[in-house]
Order: sequence, then structure tokens, then C-alpha cells
Amino acid sequence: MLGKIKLGISIGDPNGIGVEIILKIFEDRRLFEFFTPVVFAPIKLLEYQKKHFQFNPILAVKKKNKQLHRAQLNVFDLPMPEGKLVFGEASKMAGELALESLKSATSALKKGEVDALVTAPIKKETIQSKDFKFPGHTDYLAKELGGKSLMFMISELLKVALVSDHIAVKDISGVFTPELLREKIQQLEGSLIQDFNIGRPKIGVLGLNPHTGDKGVIGKEDDEITLPLIQELSASGHLVYGPYAADSFFGNQTHLQFDAVLAIYHDQGLIPFKTLTFGSGVNFTAGLSKIRTSPDHGTAFEIAGKGLAETESFRNAMFLARNIYFNRQREKITYH
Repeated sequence: MLGKIKLGISIGDPNGIGVEIILKIFEDRRLFEFFTPVVFAPIKLLEYQKKHFQFNPILAVKKKNKQLHRAQLNVFDLPMPEGKLVFGEASKMAGELALESLKSATSALKKGEVDALVTAPIKKETIQSKDFKFPGHTDYLAKELGGKSLMFMISELLKVALVSDHIAVKDISGVFTPELLREKIQQLEGSLIQDFNIGRPKIGVLGLNPHTGDKGVIGKEDDEITLPLIQELSASGHLVYGPYAADSFFGNQTHLQFDAVLAIYHDQGLIPFKTLTFGSGVNFTAGLSKIRTSPDHGTAFEIAGKGLAETESFRNAMFLARNIYFNRQREKITYH
């Protein structure tokens, strides 16, 4: 039986649903059999939202040089900003607190004070600052933790990774090169082996262009970049197939033939993934020296403060982080 892990948790945007979900999840005391959680947030904020939602998890401020409580929600207490936080409101103050939580949690992860990190959703426009000039968590963590990140969406029935993630559609063809595609296929294969314990993973690769270019009529990238690389990898024993036309790939359930699918750009992979799994999927940042997962939803400002947030995706993110941690421990994996 797998043991417990020390799980770091960043709160994301405090005006969204992140804190609500964290407090609600740890009302279930059975979770302390699997996790020793550490939330990086002002204790005053957690106490306020605990009262607002009438939740009852036991909060314990982490004391310097003291061991973590094994059956309470540990809190690494951060300074509470001056001013008012308002549910559902995009504000610079909320973005600054989200960043402080993320920075503190990432520091603890780097030092080995926690075994893995789950990040609640941020508001990308309000978190931007001199310390955070990134389109999202993935690029920030790649810089802080070392390695080359791979955005990898995980559910029980579908795994989708991305060659490019948070870049504008008009820029995709400019970054799509044989070198990048090879790198992402290798990362995906490595993660399936090391993080998911799949011995010989089978990977389906989507085409960049509609109908994979229709023999060059709608674009040449699939014939000139993707197909030759897949043929080369297949000849050397890798179970990599494609390119497949993305418009029908998921509708006719071709994805069920593979351990994972590699999409070329964000919406090509995320639209079908969220359509098929929304509310239960997990975003995993593969390829890094440490483990980070997150729920597949955003800050949900429209329901913030109303007690309506669902916890399944966040809970799945926690257990996925734990499973990957023990898979890496078992295999003694070190990423380079």
C-alpha cells in the first residue's frame, strides 16, 4: 500500500474558488490517511472563508522547526494584504497574493519540504508582475524547477499532451519544427513510462493542419515534418502513430487505441479533453524535476463565494500527484 506524502497547495486567486475547494476537500478527514497537506496562504484569509462557507477543517499554523500536523490542514502563514478581497473580482491585490502563495509553495517544493505541489487556478492578467511574466503556471515552474515542461492533461480514459501550449494561434506554425516535435514525443513517452508505469506506451500524434494538409493542399507541415519523424521513430521501435486528422479523431474514438495523444496546439487538445472529461481532468506538468498538478478548471469568478464549487478535479489532482510521486520513488527516476 502506498504511504502518505507531504502535499504543498497554493491557493491561486483568492477571489476565485480555490480556497473554497481546499477547505471543502479537507473536511473529509479520510484524506489525512494519504496526505499531510500544507497550504501556503494567510491564516486570516482561510479563517474568513472557512466561516463564510461554514466549513470545519482544522487549521494549524506551521511553526518554524516544528513537525507538520499529520491530521490537520497545515498553514504556512503569509502576510495578509491591506485592503479588501472581493469574491469574483479581478484585482491586483488578489494577483499579488496568488503569486506570493505560488512562490512560497514552489520554494518549499524545491527544498524538499513538500513532496509534490497542487496549484489552485490563477487569474493570468492580475498575477503578472516583474516576478511573473508568464502565460501560466507551466512556464513559471519550468523556470523555477529546471527541465523542459510538457503540458499533459490526464483523466481516467484520456491523456492528452501538447506540443505548444499558451501561444497565439497565429504563431503556432512558426514554432512547429522537427526538433520541437521530437522533443515533445520523447518527453511524452518518458513520462508515460516513468510517471505512469506504462512499459511500452502507444502514442497517437495529431496533424497540424485540417485533414493533415490534404497532401499539401492545406499545408505542408504534416507531410514534411510530422510524417517523416513518426516513420523514423517507428522504424527504431517506438510505438508512435499518425499524423491523424484532428476533426474526427476523438469523435470516432480513435483516442481509445492509444495510451496518450499528442496534440499540436492548445485548443486542438484541450477542447476535446475538456468536452469529454470536464470536472474530473487534471493538468500535470511533466518533464520537471518535481511534481506539479492542478485541476482542469479556472478561477470560476461567476460562482466564487456561492458555495457551488465542485471538488472532483482538485481531488483527482491530489491523488495523481501522489501516484506519480510513488512511481518515481519506485523507479528512482531523475529528470535531466
